[in-house]
Amino acid sequence: MDEVFVRREVIDAAQLRALCVTSNRAGTIQSASHLGAIAVSGTALWLTLGTWWSLPFFAAHGVLLNFLYAGQHELSHWTVFRTAWLNEWLGRVFGFVLFYPRTFDQVQHIAHHRFTQDWVRDGELARERYTLASYLLWMSGVSYWYTRWRRIVRFSFGFVTEPYLPARRRAEFIREARWHLAGYASIAAISLALRSYAALILWLAPLLAMKGVHQLQNTIEHLGLPHQDNVLANTRSTRTNAVMRWLGWRMQYHTAHHAFPGVPFHRLHALHEAIFTSRAAAPPTMTYLGFQMAVLRAFAHGKTEADYPDDSVWIAERPHA
Repeated sequence: MDEVFVRREVIDAAQLRALCVTSNRAGTIQSASHLGAIAVSGTALWLTLGTWWSLPFFAAHGVLLNFLYAGQHELSHWTVFRTAWLNEWLGRVFGFVLFYPRTFDQVQHIAHHRFTQDWVRDGELARERYTLASYLLWMSGVSYWYTRWRRIVRFSFGFVTEPYLPARRRAEFIREARWHLAGYASIAAISLALRSYAALILWLAPLLAMKGVHQLQNTIEHLGLPHQDNVLANTRSTRTNAVMRWLGWRMQYHTAHHAFPGVPFHRLHALHEAIFTSRAAAPPTMTYLGFQMAVLRAFAHGKTEADYPDDSVWIAERPHA
């Protein structure tokens, strides 16, 4: 996606073109380091099974697996590798691991970028407005995984009802879901035949159990910001450390990403510097912990998302005394 969602004058055209250049080298370094870390954590988990040492490795492995979605997201933008088929192939692998079929994810995500914070057309806002209970269920991963699995099964049976999905691609979504379902059934059958718990231990259990850590990133990006057509107001960036930026494929520079989604992940820091820092400006920004504390304050005393006007900021940092 190389569309522009802010005024072009916020950055020089030549500078923007230079930032939009993709790189097989940068994509390989990021992908290999992430997959390598998963291989290390998985091996450590397997070798320490039955001991207390397995617990931290289990947690680390689950976090690393869940943050593969940051990679899938970038692969869906075709910005990880300069070689197109590498984005396609690796994106489908990540989508299978994460129960998030690539074609569906791409179409949903395009709708999200084009209609960010639009309750009707944003592909990531197809939900009821949060209450404290529904938000905590989403953060835990319970409702997250339910919606993902239910959608794959539903699509497999031909029920595609999402309003943001074009009818002309309905057969494609159904076929993709059926391939996923067949793949998962095959893994289950092989595991039962071999009496192996490897898929459960090294994939499903850590993926499900550690979803909450990845939800820190999923929820901070837009929740509590105005539902208006302005990415500089409706998209939040995250203040965090270098490890989390590596784990999130630099998606913490989220406002910059939404402004110019054609800029690859490894140049988002430079883009952020160009459109914000160099202009003595800043997008809506919070820390992970500060955001979650603000959400809990917003939902205090029985309040829900529906109690706040769509055109207001209702999750923000408390001003300094």
